[in-house]
Amino acid sequence: MYEMERMTMSIRMEQTTRQTQMQDALNRVSMSEPHWTYKAAALFAEDLYESAAKTRHLNTGEAYEDFPGLIFEGVRLGLYDNRLTEYYSPAELDEAASMLNPDQDRLFTYPGLFLLADRYLTRTTDGELFELPQERFLVIALVLMMHEPQEKRLALVREAYWAMSHLYMTVATPTLANAGKSHGQLSSCFIDTVDDSLDGIYLNNWDIARLSKDGGGIGVYYGKVRALGSDIKGFKGNSSGVIPWIRQLNNTAVSVDQLGQRQGAIAVYLDVFHKDIMNGFLDLKTNNGDERRKAHDIFTGVCLPDLFMKKLEETDENGRSIGEWHVFCPHEVKQIMGWKDKDGNPLGLEDFFDEADRPYFTEKYEEAVHHPLLPRETYRAMDIMARMMVSQLETGTPYFFYRDEVNRQNPNKIAGEPGRTTIYSSNLCTEIAQNMSPSVITKEYETEEGDQVIVRKPGDFVVCNLSSVNLGNAGDPDILKRLIPIQMRMLDNVIDLNQLPVQQARRTNSRYRAVGLGTFGWHHYLAKNQIHWESDEAVQEADRLYETIAYLAIEASAALAREKGAYPAFKGSEWESGRYFERRGYTSANWQTLKKTVSESGVRNGWMMAVAPNSSTAKIGGSTDGIDPLYAVEFAEEKKNFKFLVTAPELDHNTYPYYQKTRHTLDQTWSIRQNAARQKHIDQGVSFNLYVHHAIRAKELLSLHLEAWKQGLKTTYYIRSTSQEEIESCDVCES
Repeated sequence: MYEMERMTMSIRMEQTTRQTQMQDALNRVSMSEPHWTYKAAALFAEDLYESAAKTRHLNTGEAYEDFPGLIFEGVRLGLYDNRLTEYYSPAELDEAASMLNPDQDRLFTYPGLFLLADRYLTRTTDGELFELPQERFLVIALVLMMHEPQEKRLALVREAYWAMSHLYMTVATPTLANAGKSHGQLSSCFIDTVDDSLDGIYLNNWDIARLSKDGGGIGVYYGKVRALGSDIKGFKGNSSGVIPWIRQLNNTAVSVDQLGQRQGAIAVYLDVFHKDIMNGFLDLKTNNGDERRKAHDIFTGVCLPDLFMKKLEETDENGRSIGEWHVFCPHEVKQIMGWKDKDGNPLGLEDFFDEADRPYFTEKYEEAVHHPLLPRETYRAMDIMARMMVSQLETGTPYFFYRDEVNRQNPNKIAGEPGRTTIYSSNLCTEIAQNMSPSVITKEYETEEGDQVIVRKPGDFVVCNLSSVNLGNAGDPDILKRLIPIQMRMLDNVIDLNQLPVQQARRTNSRYRAVGLGTFGWHHYLAKNQIHWESDEAVQEADRLYETIAYLAIEASAALAREKGAYPAFKGSEWESGRYFERRGYTSANWQTLKKTVSESGVRNGWMMAVAPNSSTAKIGGSTDGIDPLYAVEFAEEKKNFKFLVTAPELDHNTYPYYQKTRHTLDQTWSIRQNAARQKHIDQGVSFNLYVHHAIRAKELLSLHLEAWKQGLKTTYYIRSTSQEEIESCDVCES
């Protein structure tokens, strides 16, 4: 008994000493001594080892020595998915255990290791630490490869573990948090199109609630729903418009939380030609006006056609903006204009977009403007833009979605068939762009047993499966050549492993097999390579690097198609026709060879690249957020349960000059030019923030928006001004 008490006392003293040392190391982290973050991380890792050993009834320091025991015990306790022990034999788990390298924990900075432990490592139902960092990576690798052929899957597990344990990449937050666990799904974001009917609106809310509770971020397109004052069943003036329904979504976001960790996250998009754009939509998040028409907990996005942007540039001889803009109710447009698709279904303005060879949307818009019986409201285009910019400076939103450019660059559109393959909006974080359509109830009946059956024709319910390359660690061409094939395989396998609660999302996921390989650590990469942000060299490097990544991603997807088959909707796509490669000017011998290979055997994934915002996972990877410039060379990172000092990654006398100018001091035009260069090679979108001073003049902000549109950006994310409190980052799209 005395010996036990003595050992317990010794352990407590050692813990106290370690805590003191760790705090001392954290206090010493600074621009002059940034390396102390690694010392603090090493001491924190010792705490984690001790905690996990205690939970698993092992001796101190033995936690990494019983990986098979971890799996079997985790399954027994209901913490792990029982497929881990069904698919893998004890011998295979022993072999997997030999891959573990505890030394890789030394790669973490203190913030990175803290966030990984705090948010993602498996814990018991009592909150005790059960799993260690390298074990989390290995469990993810085992899960993502469990359906691979048995003779090669452990080799693939080894490659996946290599990629994650070296911090060359990160998987999406839902995958990092849920892979191998007994609950949760693996995809990041979802996008739905709301049908203009009571059934469609309420079914959308139901679907959103089911996805939100499992940790999904949601994008919702409301552009088909009739406007305020429109008729309902012929009774004029009865429609309440989109605002009450958006408020209902806001309540869903608040009340259906994500695994008890955070409230739901929903973005709602509306077209700038929708009548409700000026009837409350642009004021949903602002602090002025009628609170009964507010939705402070959702995020807003506006879908902008090229024609609207051109109207902003129309001026009189005195330079005053004179461009007129007309807004319509989508229901009235369909009733009066009589446009139909080849199957006889009514079409609205939202179903058309301007192609490079013909301005389809512009033609239909002008038809609508000149129709004498179609009601509309008319504004100066600049007045609408001014309202949007005021909201952006106050709330950071609305996001901008340049709908014509998005649809022009869509590799899965069917030319000349409006409404069949249209991308109406983006997701919560503006990086996803895939075909969309509403789900519609076609029949309701009762069975002989008295069961009520609702038959719903499923639409394209978009799913985002994300992962990101850590450019700070893996920007080297040799690493990328090894990394991207395994990363694309991991992403593709998520599609088959996911257990989504919404059937039409599962169907769309399987039909297009879309993935979003992205990046983070761009500023880190530039500093390591001694390239200034505000330079032509940075723009050229963005062009070169993202073309390389795109080539490797397409090559890897083509290899997967030869092995497992092309995605079901490949026939008729621009991948098959080669138009995808021609549109981007890929004329080199390597690209032409790849183009021929893709045409013959297909690609596994209908969309392949999307650059998500990365904040938390970038910190886990020890790099800079997404494609954003650094917040500051040295700053305090603070959330609800922690605060610590963070310095620029790999900060020394060589890299400091390239970090010196930060977010709000950099000329944003250079950021736009860089993003235009990378966007050319990305088949979906990029989460791209603009950082501005709170005193920016309206003319200057307008100039940035016009430049972004002219440079061919598909979307812009937040407008982050110096007066806003730090906007909460989107965790669900972290990757």
